[in-house]
Amino acid sequence: MTSTRTSATAAGELDVPTGAPARVATPRPGDPRLARLALNQRTTARWSLREAVDGCVAAGIGSIGVWREPVAEVGLPAAVRMVADAGLRVSSLCRGGFFTSADPAARAAAHENNIAALDEAAALGCETLVLVPGGLPEGDRDLAGARGRAADAIAELVVPARERGVRLGIEPMHPIFAADRGVVSTLAQALDIAEQHPADTVGVVVDTFHVWWEPGVLDQIARAGQRIVSYQVCEWITPLPADSLLSRGMMGDGHIDFRALTSAVAAAGYTGDIEVEIFNADVWAAPGADVVATSARRYVEIVEPHL
Repeated sequence: MTSTRTSATAAGELDVPTGAPARVATPRPGDPRLARLALNQRTTARWSLREAVDGCVAAGIGSIGVWREPVAEVGLPAAVRMVADAGLRVSSLCRGGFFTSADPAARAAAHENNIAALDEAAALGCETLVLVPGGLPEGDRDLAGARGRAADAIAELVVPARERGVRLGIEPMHPIFAADRGVVSTLAQALDIAEQHPADTVGVVVDTFHVWWEPGVLDQIARAGQRIVSYQVCEWITPLPADSLLSRGMMGDGHIDFRALTSAVAAAGYTGDIEVEIFNADVWAAPGADVVATSARRYVEIVEPHL
């Protein structure tokens, strides 16, 4: 047993957001178990890009999932320098997509916005642009039509993505978000779209929060194989908060079988970074360093052993 697994309780470490004594000690920089861990920026939503980069370096986390809004706040050239100077990998860029509108002008604007996102990903040296398809347009109840428009919009991005060396990652979202955020609700549906295009350009995001419930999900992960472009981990907690968008929890605080999902992702051949991505008001309210420490502890305890 390594020193990184000494008694966490004796060290006085507490988990976020429960405040319970940590079950394992916080892994220190250089711990090999952290080699594939990535911090998605939304997990520490109050941190600026500068703070998130510094937080990763301090914790020994070598990869960061970047969001476009914090990049825009500092400017793309500054963001590129910041990440490069810190020696971090960019595991993914969030987010592209939101292209289900039936209005031609809105669809054209969405396409141009996604081209800009591809340019940003390429500049950051990021291989994956996460695509959130978008929900039903206002007043529209044609779910199948919206899914079809999302598939068409993704097809229009294939050549630009290949030209920039960026892979498109279709993220299926839990059905509770079908109306307002993600008309692609299952990994099976995402793969039906992705498989129309080359695997080196169009893949899927496996997010535990969104897919844990899906019947046959382990078979779908095996089907995905080399199309898995990102593995994102967080928890399904109950009761759900009033704002369902903020209903993700820290791994181990809910109902997801991380052993099964992680083992399946590993067996499918995924060798990339694993992002902790948590939308939760209580997590966001905690000090960022405590959030990162808890994320690292839960990752090495619950996720990493099954890779």
